[in-house]
Amino acid sequence: MTHSSYDEYRQPEPEGGRRKRGGGGKRRRRSPLDGGAGGDGSHEMAMVEDVEFESYYGRPVVKAPPWETPIGIYLFVGGLAGASGLLQAGAALSGNAELRRTARLVAIGAVGVGTPALVIDLGRPERFLHMMRVFKVSSPMSLGTWILSSYATGAGMTAANEVDRMTGERLPLGPLRPLLRLAEGPSAALQGVMGAPLAAYTAVLLGDTAVPTWNAARHGLPYVFVSSASLAAGGMAMALTSRRNAGPARLLAAAGVVGDIVGMHYTKSRMHPLESEPLEEGTPGKLLTWAERLAVAGGIGTLFARRSRTIAVASGLALAGASALTRFGVLHAGHESVKDPRRVMIPQKDRLEKRRAAGITGDSITTGW
Repeated sequence: MTHSSYDEYRQPEPEGGRRKRGGGGKRRRRSPLDGGAGGDGSHEMAMVEDVEFESYYGRPVVKAPPWETPIGIYLFVGGLAGASGLLQAGAALSGNAELRRTARLVAIGAVGVGTPALVIDLGRPERFLHMMRVFKVSSPMSLGTWILSSYATGAGMTAANEVDRMTGERLPLGPLRPLLRLAEGPSAALQGVMGAPLAAYTAVLLGDTAVPTWNAARHGLPYVFVSSASLAAGGMAMALTSRRNAGPARLLAAAGVVGDIVGMHYTKSRMHPLESEPLEEGTPGKLLTWAERLAVAGGIGTLFARRSRTIAVASGLALAGASALTRFGVLHAGHESVKDPRRVMIPQKDRLEKRRAAGITGDSITTGW
């Protein structure tokens, strides 16, 4: 008996070997539709393995941007720097020197971490410089590059003044010291003006993509990111400033906690269930759940931070951790949302049906033109 490489695909033989044909029974003609077996199709051979549909030809319908951990770090420290810029401006106007110094040093430290993280993600440093060759209002990335550069300039000047004061004016500045002091006020104002856009533009950048979860959250995500930045900056300032001078930081942190929690729930309520699903399940869901828990714990801690330095430090670190988890949770949720084509197709079809049901039939969405 001969064997071939296809014998392994044969159905197992019944016990006792092959059935003998003949013996007086009437032989039945085989049909090509029954797999050459007994006519009921029970012995048909599967030509392909069972597969789970993912998308067209096994590729995602939408390809997520290749943003990994460096961008998650940049999302966090960018928000921290932006809100710290607002905090230092308020402290400078109110004469709170200690809080002003803390906020400025936190801001320049965040910029010092965030800029290299952004450059690392771009792959080559010159790409960052190339983005500054043009100013394109319709591009969130182009605007973000200019916002970051402007903010970093102001943050560098204000931080240099603080370091010079901390060292008893021992920095070898010479005749540049009067110029540095003269530029401090405008630099603080520039840092304060650019603080809010720096904290919010990354949310606009995510929402401007075709990634289902990010795009669906585009209307509420800027509020979430600004609130998250506020609780981070307030928390860090609360942890690094004496209790007597940390009052504005505590207020900023408390407002950030409320805005972060309310903003996230509001954002998810406006999204299609399939689009908000990655924000609630899997690793992103766990990150965002812990972010909310830390935010609540840190927010409660701010109520007692004035009485205890230990509580102030612990609460401030919890708030900063909540902000970081929020940014990484949203980042990973976007990557998860492109893996299931249902999250791309079904929400679009549902929105199309709603527009048609509302009598909107003449626009480019309903006609395809």
